[in-house]
Amino acid sequence: MRTIQINTEDKKSVQNFIKLPFTIYRSIPQWIPSLEGDVSKALDRNRNPFFRHSEAAFFLTLDAEDQPIGRIAVIDNRNYNEYNHEKTAFFWYFECINDFNVSHQLFQNATDWVKQRGLNQVIGPKGFTALDGLGLLVKGFDYQPAFGIPYNPKYYMDFVEGEGFQISNDIVSGYMSGDFQFPEKILKAAELIKKRKGLSVARFKHRSDLLSLVSKLKDLYNGALIGTSGNTPLTDDEARSMANQILWFADPRFIKILMKGDDPVGFLFAYPDISAAVKRQNGKLFPFGWIDIFKEMQATKWININGAGILEEYRGMGGTAILFSEMYKSIVEGHFQHADIVQIGIENDRMQNEIRSLGVKFYKTHRMYHKEL
Repeated sequence: MRTIQINTEDKKSVQNFIKLPFTIYRSIPQWIPSLEGDVSKALDRNRNPFFRHSEAAFFLTLDAEDQPIGRIAVIDNRNYNEYNHEKTAFFWYFECINDFNVSHQLFQNATDWVKQRGLNQVIGPKGFTALDGLGLLVKGFDYQPAFGIPYNPKYYMDFVEGEGFQISNDIVSGYMSGDFQFPEKILKAAELIKKRKGLSVARFKHRSDLLSLVSKLKDLYNGALIGTSGNTPLTDDEARSMANQILWFADPRFIKILMKGDDPVGFLFAYPDISAAVKRQNGKLFPFGWIDIFKEMQATKWININGAGILEEYRGMGGTAILFSEMYKSIVEGHFQHADIVQIGIENDRMQNEIRSLGVKFYKTHRMYHKEL
């Protein structure tokens, strides 16, 4: 057994890195593969805008016959460290057969790389962008994950904690039935608040309409981070890349932007869940996978509510009620039978209580870890 840092320009090594999960999860029906093109782009130093300001390393463990049996990525996000005044690395893309020795060797190589860069802490699982789902699944193994949200075997928790990682926080996801009757008083309150505060909700029919707003949405996202920690402002290149990644499978009708005049001040992102088609196509868009995925966008009965934020000066003014009412409208308008409310920090008690009052049952938990070096 040996662990190597792969050369991301070597196609065979990259393919071994990408294909490993298909071995790990071949008997686990809940697992949904990542889109192969997304992982390939993430490793590509020419196409991933992250590498214009930061660095990452990708490790692969091979058995005696040179077959991949484990992998991990470790990320030095300089923008994150500058924004949060830290010297932190992330671990990401961790996959491993059920063998602690393999896991230990992966984490040993990863932490050595971190120390060599003068960093003093590792957190994770955490990826390159805000679109990458957070944490290790620790509850809800019987359920299929929302598209883009991590799924992993139960034994990963033992491996991570066995390396000395401590629990940082938990992140919960909830389920809402499509036939839930949203409280009429909240719908009325949202409409009243919009009139009093001069707020409106922008709705879109075409992807081109949203693309024209990318610059303003980047500023909105970065502004919504004010007063928070553990986040990273987007660069222009990252905002464009993320917008392109979202919009090819998103339905513009379900992306709502809260406006004050001509300026965005809040957002709610929802999209049809395409997991079933991604699974059928083994994560491949080409040559014909995209057709199946497009059909699934029209046929799926699931919607994912994944991303909401509001500028600090509009919090406490009823903006949250407006976003919640828009969430409900997205479910009703799309005739969805199920909604996955994706990844809400467990420390956000107020939002959790508000969402519970709407009939949401929290049924999946992901856990973030940290380790001092």
